[in-house]
Amino acid sequence: MNKLNGNFPPAYAALLSCAMLLALMQGAFAQESKEPDVVPAGETKSPKTRILELGAKLLQSNAPLKRFDIYLVGFHPMKDSPEDQMEAHHYCHQVNEDFAQCALFDGNTAAANLNGIEYIISEKLFARLPEEEKQYWHPHNGEILSGQLVAPHIPDAAEKSLMKEKMNSYGKTWHVWNTGHEGKPGTALPLGAPMLGWSFSRDGEAIPGLVEKRDQKLKLNSDEARKQRADLKQYAKPQSGVDDLKGKFARPTRDIPGVVDQKNASPVSEQ
Repeated sequence: MNKLNGNFPPAYAALLSCAMLLALMQGAFAQESKEPDVVPAGETKSPKTRILELGAKLLQSNAPLKRFDIYLVGFHPMKDSPEDQMEAHHYCHQVNEDFAQCALFDGNTAAANLNGIEYIISEKLFARLPEEEKQYWHPHNGEILSGQLVAPHIPDAAEKSLMKEKMNSYGKTWHVWNTGHEGKPGTALPLGAPMLGWSFSRDGEAIPGLVEKRDQKLKLNSDEARKQRADLKQYAKPQSGVDDLKGKFARPTRDIPGVVDQKNASPVSEQ
């Protein structure tokens, strides 16, 4: 086994660096944060409630939550109303090589509101789904190759390795609370039916300024991420759902190289 002398493969070395810099990252999040736009309805916590919380913290386990240790930030348009778009903070647990589950929040601070869930599966598991079920799963290649989906503040090599692992994967996302999205206020309580979230598969689908605002708040650069991931295009396969939002935006959109719908794939491109 290689020792700590620089002989680790680049991806493993980057992950090790990530762990060693965890404390520094925590400090970075304190300064580079996204506060929620909505404060839930209700009275301030009473002293009794706070005491009960303290007792629960000391005596009860939160084991299921401890493994939600992957942080991703992306964007979700709603499939049935694509102009309703929101920034989505994912806190995920990679259950196995083919399946991950994520809790979705409207920010990354202690005050953030839980507003949805997302399950992520590999192309292998997606291929096993009944055809009727596939309509609920959005493709990820556009998010990855455009640089819009990011894992903030981990080493570049580690983030790229993570994104490579997610190439050709799919997500099933339900947003259960409108806590505010671009240009529209949220509600103080979760109201109405769940909304099926989707993904951007073309340049120009995102409302102008949506990505730029996220990048500015979190000190990110989606354009630079796109350049760094250009070589991941070689791993991209045609995906289901890429064209599901095509033509549903008033503004012009452009294809992202490597992002192709299965319906339009030639036999050569599928090989």
